[in-house]
Amino acid sequence: MPDLHGFSDQLLLGLWMTVRLALSALGLGLVLGLAGAAAMSAPMAPVRWIAHGYTTIIRGIPELLVVLLIYFGSSVVLMAALRPFGYTGYIELSPFVAGSIALGLTFGGYASEVFRGAFQAVPPGQGEAARALGMGRIHIFFRIVLPQGWRIALPGLGNLFLVLMKDTALVSVIGLEEIMRKAQFAVGATKEPFTFYLAAAFLYLGLTIVSMAGLAWMEKRANRGMPRARAS
Repeated sequence: MPDLHGFSDQLLLGLWMTVRLALSALGLGLVLGLAGAAAMSAPMAPVRWIAHGYTTIIRGIPELLVVLLIYFGSSVVLMAALRPFGYTGYIELSPFVAGSIALGLTFGGYASEVFRGAFQAVPPGQGEAARALGMGRIHIFFRIVLPQGWRIALPGLGNLFLVLMKDTALVSVIGLEEIMRKAQFAVGATKEPFTFYLAAAFLYLGLTIVSMAGLAWMEKRANRGMPRARAS
């Protein structure tokens, strides 16, 4: 085992912060992804334009730039919005909140396309049959389209989550003490970059392995009762 010079506890704290950040961004991203996919198929053209504009912007900007824009730009936007109400103080998002929002926005932009493709894969005849039975649009979405679309979208969403976990390292640039930030502190104190960056790599790899196992279980559970393809 490599000598971590007493920084093992700090690295584990960074690991916990990374997990919290990834799960927070995942929750926000799933909500935005569902909303974006639903907006893309909305009957009103302005709603579709907004959804497509959101996904285009998010997919066209580097994740690091999104993090920096949210962290430094949110203060300006919030203070400008509250100034008409007489508020003159300074508002600053914490690195955790800013990172969660930035990574959630990024995840949501990509998840919107994943959900959109999954919903389009649901046979349209099922929706037509539901409407013939008197079901409303919202009822059809939550009872028919979403359960089947979730199963189809799950592999793509799983890949996006694995990318999201690695993107949490970007939030270290705004001061959040996750794995990379803790590793940088250790490197600065010990002058042993290889040891601590290698330790950080193993922590990320461990998170990936655990996540892949969890995703495999979720996919197996989601596909219960579905016919399997037979080898020819």
